[in-house]
Amino acid sequence: MANVTVDADIKAKWPQGQCSYSPGNPEELTIIAIDLLVKELGTPGAQSFIEQVFGKYAGEHGHYAAPPKVAPAEPSVLSG
Repeated sequence: MANVTVDADIKAKWPQGQCSYSPGNPEELTIIAIDLLVKELGTPGAQSFIEQVFGKYAGEHGHYAAPPKVAPAEPSVLSG
């Protein structure tokens, strides 16, 4: 794997506030991006977006397998 450094100054603004970030590596940049996605889309929306991105590259590197989809539980019939 390559040793990648990031040199960026990120300023994010939204109606409730603003923040700035200076990530130094891809991991920090990813945490910032996920934090902003959750602020914008909510947790379920951010998770769905990230799954789509991983799905796009699933075959290229062989590192990602999408989690299995869980079927909704059927209501049980209780005898009374």
